[in-house]
Amino acid sequence: MVPQPFIRGCVFKGTSSVPYPRADPADTRLPRDTWSTAQLPVGVRLELVGDAEAIDVSYTTATDDLGYRGDGAGRTFAIWRDGKQVDEDKAELGEGTVRLSLGDGEGLAIVYLPEGMKPTVVSVDAVGGSIEPAPPQPRWIAYGDSVAEGWVASAPALAWPAIAGREQGLDVVNMGYAGAARGELASAEQIAALDADVISISHGTNCWTRTPHSTAMMRAAVASFLDVVRQGHPETPIVVVSPVVRPDAEDTPNRLGATLADLRRAMAEVAAERDVLLVRGRELIGPHRLADGIHPDDEGHRILAEAIGAEVAAAVHQ
Repeated sequence: MVPQPFIRGCVFKGTSSVPYPRADPADTRLPRDTWSTAQLPVGVRLELVGDAEAIDVSYTTATDDLGYRGDGAGRTFAIWRDGKQVDEDKAELGEGTVRLSLGDGEGLAIVYLPEGMKPTVVSVDAVGGSIEPAPPQPRWIAYGDSVAEGWVASAPALAWPAIAGREQGLDVVNMGYAGAARGELASAEQIAALDADVISISHGTNCWTRTPHSTAMMRAAVASFLDVVRQGHPETPIVVVSPVVRPDAEDTPNRLGATLADLRRAMAEVAAERDVLLVRGRELIGPHRLADGIHPDDEGHRILAEAIGAEVAAAVHQ
């Protein structure tokens, strides 16, 4: 069976070289670092229902160099059902097929891809029964930086947006851009043009270091980003999540004199002036939940998923 009806988490039209882009490939205004990470199909997955015993997924992969994230970027196809992983099989470089058991559960089955290997799903076929694409769920656009992208969870299914989407019954579209996501207006305009039932915005740490912002710059950038998104979504709930704790940046001024605490405060002040829900990221996890001093470990991602996911789901159903 052709895979397109089963694919979730991809809202932009693909190209021959980037089948599942997480930003608009035609938008030449995107910073190079944003487009680089947007080519990885983070959060793209298959969702299906049916009584089949198993499925065969045929695929191709483009690389086995997973970079900084290592195996956490995904080297397997993993299937989740009823809140647990029921099967997993290793992906090979190039062409291949994996057979994944659907287990004894019922209802929605989610297949997470080896996203770091840049896979393309060629076909999805039922074994010992039938399958069909899962019914649509409310769409959640999750904009953010490397924490939203899933660094450094040990598997794609364990990134906080993936966990929250699975547990809250949401079709999460991961627009988390590692090393990027500084609230560029190109991204805001793309979000404004997408259909969405709820939107989360969770960037900030790269405004401290990668492209240093002063407090005034941060306030203006967040205000402009939110205002542009709101132009396209006058009624859509928006959840703003300020940066999680980062010990090396909390009280250390960047080259423009702003600490991460200053930038977080500016983000909160702008959010308070608008019709959005603010989640204070500094309070969600402690430094001991950072695997490398910047990014959450698996338990940190679980905590973020529980806290942020509950707010996002509540906003959808209010």
